[in-house]
Amino acid sequence: MRYTKHVFVFSVALLLQGATHYKVEGRYPVPGDGGFDYVTLDSSARRIYLSHGTQVDVLDADSGKVVGAIPDTPGVHGIAIASDFKHGFTSNGRENKVSMFDPSSLQLIKKIDVGKGPDGIYYDPATKRVFTNNHGSHDISAIDAASGEVVGTVKAEGDGEQAVIGADGMIYVNSEDTAEVVVFDPKTLEVKKRFPIGVAETPTGLAYDAKTNRLFIGCRKEPKLVVMDSGTGKVITSFPIGSGVDFAAFDPGSGLIFLSCGDGTLSVYHEKSADEYEDAGAVMTQRSAKTMAFDPKTKKIFLPAAEFVEIPASDPSKRPQRRVKPGSFAVLIVGKS
Repeated sequence: MRYTKHVFVFSVALLLQGATHYKVEGRYPVPGDGGFDYVTLDSSARRIYLSHGTQVDVLDADSGKVVGAIPDTPGVHGIAIASDFKHGFTSNGRENKVSMFDPSSLQLIKKIDVGKGPDGIYYDPATKRVFTNNHGSHDISAIDAASGEVVGTVKAEGDGEQAVIGADGMIYVNSEDTAEVVVFDPKTLEVKKRFPIGVAETPTGLAYDAKTNRLFIGCRKEPKLVVMDSGTGKVITSFPIGSGVDFAAFDPGSGLIFLSCGDGTLSVYHEKSADEYEDAGAVMTQRSAKTMAFDPKTKKIFLPAAEFVEIPASDPSKRPQRRVKPGSFAVLIVGKS
């Protein structure tokens, strides 16, 4: 073990393996063999929304039963639920549109033109707006959640990934290609701050502790969890994580930080205080389980995953294609034993 001024670090992470008592406790099989990305949990309605090829599959969160689907969402990445208005939204990356739907019936209400290549999507209850991170146009579209009308654009000047809402009402979003956290006002749509991450690149997953004002950033290049002061942008510390991280979550009750990684690792760290952290031991999940949804009610974690097969390219100079192995798509359930 070694001690620093701000951070208490266990030099032997194995001492903490299994300390959280989290493990894979089951899986929900899902029909279909298309690609997949984000998963969204509506905890109050007990529904899981899965991006899956050209549709969104909807599951019962407690039984895993498939309750329906939202079709015609080409290249869908994410799903946002605006419970205030009983509206849901999907980001359809291949058609530069957002589908607005009724969560009760799963019927399409309308399609909304947004920026190019919408990816991450999220709802801000304070402003009653939905935001899409557009990778093709390097900006963020703001949508009125009641009417479905686009009300403006945030000049992010980067490709936004996961976002969180701060205690100050600002929205913090990882800018994947510029290796910074962009802070914008969801009311005025003005970018207020840009925080360079510095110690790592390709930030994707982002979580937040409102009590300590700490951002927890999952970076892919030199895989790391980076802890940042949300007020100043100062990097407090960083730790190694699994490779291929894509999403992060924080449980304020236990102080646990979760980062889902595509190599089959759910990296877990414990926040002891604002400047003091410890490795709580990784959970082995499944390769491809790079995104997740944390359930604040049950403390369970849902991770979509599948097995892949490689198809050799006809041209030897090109990479082989990867396709989902038929019948292998499922949602893993990680719970506390």
